[in-house]
Amino acid sequence: MQVLMLRQRASWIYRVPRARNYVCAPSLIVKPQPSSTAWFSRRQAHRHLQNLSSMSASTPVDSAASVIGMQRLKTVPFELERYFAKYEFTAKYLLCCSDCEAASLKDILALADDECKALWDNMTLGYSEAMGIPQLRKDVAMMYESDAVSSDGVLIGAPQELILLGLTGMLEAGDHVIVTWPGYQSLYECARMMGADVSYIDVSAPGFDICTAVAELIRPNTKALILNLPHNPTGFLPTHAEFDKVLRIARDNKLMLFSDEMYRGLEFDSNDTLPAACTVYDKAITLSGLSKSLSMPGARVGWLATQDTALLERIAALKDYTTICTANPSEILGCIAIRNRQTLVANNLTLLRKNLELLDAFFARHTDLFSWTRPKAGSMCFPRLLRGSSDDFCKDLVEKSGCLLLPGSVYGHNGNHFRVGFGRRDMEKCLGVLEQYIDAHMATSK
Repeated sequence: MQVLMLRQRASWIYRVPRARNYVCAPSLIVKPQPSSTAWFSRRQAHRHLQNLSSMSASTPVDSAASVIGMQRLKTVPFELERYFAKYEFTAKYLLCCSDCEAASLKDILALADDECKALWDNMTLGYSEAMGIPQLRKDVAMMYESDAVSSDGVLIGAPQELILLGLTGMLEAGDHVIVTWPGYQSLYECARMMGADVSYIDVSAPGFDICTAVAELIRPNTKALILNLPHNPTGFLPTHAEFDKVLRIARDNKLMLFSDEMYRGLEFDSNDTLPAACTVYDKAITLSGLSKSLSMPGARVGWLATQDTALLERIAALKDYTTICTANPSEILGCIAIRNRQTLVANNLTLLRKNLELLDAFFARHTDLFSWTRPKAGSMCFPRLLRGSSDDFCKDLVEKSGCLLLPGSVYGHNGNHFRVGFGRRDMEKCLGVLEQYIDAHMATSK
């Protein structure tokens, strides 16, 4: 019999709304649930499953809403990607992108050394090695400048794919995880999909203390921390001392750490750059890639790096069910990018610092409309609209001016925030369009 099992918990973290924790078990064996579990008939279960489709997938709940297996992904839209699908390729002015200005194929190939030129010229469009071509895995390992991480501890894949595979390989139903939020939906949705309970630490909360937040949420069944640092979308970055304390908490509680470091290297003060988690903690797995700091999102190349090669082998086996291998052209381009990362990152930091000055001036001119916390790293910030609804503001802006911002509601965040991306060369023009809209439609409120 197909069943739906529901259980209720009190709201206990920040101001996250109370919600049900549901587990769908269509012909699956699941771990025993608490005695408060209620059992329903097939018809009742089907009706409750239909109700799931109306629940925002990105709205964090106090106890994870978990559907065992891929069934959950049928009922929960990826809110951010659905929003982009609606506007990204029709809006003229993109003021919310998470990446930096994309590099051209011509510019990347111009950086190639002799080895990479030979790889490119002799490349075929056949299958490549499932773990990634040896040259790229070696380059990734060498990038971390640590004896703790070797090429045997590196798996190549698409970044989104690696989140899915990494968390699937790490977690089981009944586990508990703690994740930074608001954030990229996969980082908590894939944990929910595995049947894990998910607790959220609100990075955007006033006076946020990551060490206290993590320590207070540890449970007997806590399996892992899922951290995104530097943080998307706020640009938050803890100090070295705070990061060390979080690692001590993880070690003391024997927690695994999934560390999303896609924006590492884009710190505005290089002294703020944290060590890669995979180099300092033997139960950590680092996610990184070409998309953000290296300006190559279209290559669809990322990697997992870890000291735990046994864990990586389990994750790599799951890749047989997804892409099997990465495209040869993308992997060779990845070798070129990593070998020239200082140049690519320096170019991006120059652009980001310039655009950040534009944002400083913009928000200084509009203190009556917006508040913001200046980011410490990355290519995004998460300002707050002081009057009106950020959903309405973003919708009206794109429809009337063609300028796209991302409302905080796509993260399930109800703080009236929106995301600004400042990694593109047309930033000044986009801000000008935004300012024209403000003058035309919001000036009477000044």
